[in-house]
Amino acid sequence: MGNFEVRKRDGLARISRLFLEEDYSLPGIFDPATLFPNLRDCRLANVPLAAGKEFVSQYLHRGEEQPVWVHPAGESRTQSGDCVMVPCISTALPNPRRYVDWVIRLKGTIPPDTAWYAPASALPSNLHLLVYSGFDLFDFTAADLKSAQGLFCLPEGEFSGDWISNGVCNCGGCKEGDLKVHNRAALLREMVLVRQFLSGSRLRDLVECRSRMNASQVSVLRLMDRKEGVVEESVPVARSLPLLATTGDVLSRIEVRRFSGRVVGRYIPPQADVAVLLPCSARKPYSLSQSHRKFISAVGGRAVELIVTSPLGLVPRELELVYPAAHYDVPVTGYWDAEELAFTSGIIAGFLKKHPFRRVIAHLEGGALEAARIAAELAGITLEQTCRDRATSPDSLAELDSALQGERRVRHDLVRGIGSWQFGVEIDSKGLVVRGRYPELMVSRGRVPAFSLDFGTGLLRPTFEGWSLIPGSYRVEIDEFIPQGDVLAPGVVDADPAIREGDEVLVVGSQAMATGRAAMAAGEMRRSRRGVAVRVRKVKRL
Repeated sequence: MGNFEVRKRDGLARISRLFLEEDYSLPGIFDPATLFPNLRDCRLANVPLAAGKEFVSQYLHRGEEQPVWVHPAGESRTQSGDCVMVPCISTALPNPRRYVDWVIRLKGTIPPDTAWYAPASALPSNLHLLVYSGFDLFDFTAADLKSAQGLFCLPEGEFSGDWISNGVCNCGGCKEGDLKVHNRAALLREMVLVRQFLSGSRLRDLVECRSRMNASQVSVLRLMDRKEGVVEESVPVARSLPLLATTGDVLSRIEVRRFSGRVVGRYIPPQADVAVLLPCSARKPYSLSQSHRKFISAVGGRAVELIVTSPLGLVPRELELVYPAAHYDVPVTGYWDAEELAFTSGIIAGFLKKHPFRRVIAHLEGGALEAARIAAELAGITLEQTCRDRATSPDSLAELDSALQGERRVRHDLVRGIGSWQFGVEIDSKGLVVRGRYPELMVSRGRVPAFSLDFGTGLLRPTFEGWSLIPGSYRVEIDEFIPQGDVLAPGVVDADPAIREGDEVLVVGSQAMATGRAAMAAGEMRRSRRGVAVRVRKVKRL
């Protein structure tokens, strides 16, 4: 058994360390003859990934050394800390559906704290996707094979060997006319770039960019976005960088589907008879923009404010700080394509069906108005329109103000709104007082702090008093010990299945309680034997 530990995650991709005879930083490219010398003696052992269970049980290599050979149809023999190898994985890449099914099947049965080796697979043009899929170790075999075939490798694809003299690259191999040296250097350069994007939690951005040159890779990306379970669980609840909404594929990104799904399925709006649909703004959070200051003034607190936006669909005012509502960057052209209209109208219709209002006012224009009209038809409601030209024009704002004349003021509740989206429960906010200047807010009951608002993620950070108002959810059960710093995975007995990396959690044990932030998803906490499970903020002895 080796010693493998994940240091940082970005979806299925990891920055990690593997210790065998030496210490290896991953993801990385290595010589398999040095790393795994026992592979030299393996002959006729590459079992096809499409092989059935009986064939696999008879022919899959079962050596005791590292790496452990694994197969989608085989029984898992791996342990935490192992390095696993998926033979023939390179043959699956041209078949996106099978590739995704096989990888996800293996990820669901193999312990999460294992290193993954993709033999004879890595090229400058696919390395980003292999790392994104959760592979950690690679070799030069595929690149050397392209050299033998006379092909010139770049991140954009494989081209004629004549390109080596066209000045496309200025590496040592190109200067010497050595295709093998160039292809290896290109692979190493791409690994450095992948690691940089991975360390900055931006690997998805690189993958979307690189995959545009290959239809199969785009298919893999889209198919993985639609996978529940392992893939969804691996995506953190919030990131430190903006979500780039620059392609249509953003509509299927897990972060977008999670946010909009919770708006419809979890979020509890204020008690009100009237809802106003408003356009988004380039500046975020929306309420700090000039346009939304005018909208807020015109509404005057007499309705629930719902912002219509692509790619998130619908953002209630109380959730405008929650990732990614305050953290997305989208090209503003005024044009909404059919996919955007369908997605956004579906979210609006779903919300209005679940929360019927006596009146729904659309203070919108352009594509957002079209999406609202489609949603109104789907939901079977009548839509009132208050825009005469631009949404921010004096006449339109006056029309909005007039439409709300006589409506009672709505009691907005930040804790109840965010708490329902974040924890999936209704928090009893009676007696809670919000202090501070938006968006830097503190919530207390009397003099006892209950919550603070994390401006970076828009999520509530409960104190022990705050957790007493959140019944049962987002708990991590630990063994009989008092945390001395962060909680490690071996100390976790159980965890709420809803927990994702970045979630606020309450650690509960027989000897202590602790508040903190999850460093891995619940499934990984339960199945791992290495790594930090919870970044602890405060401990309370029992």
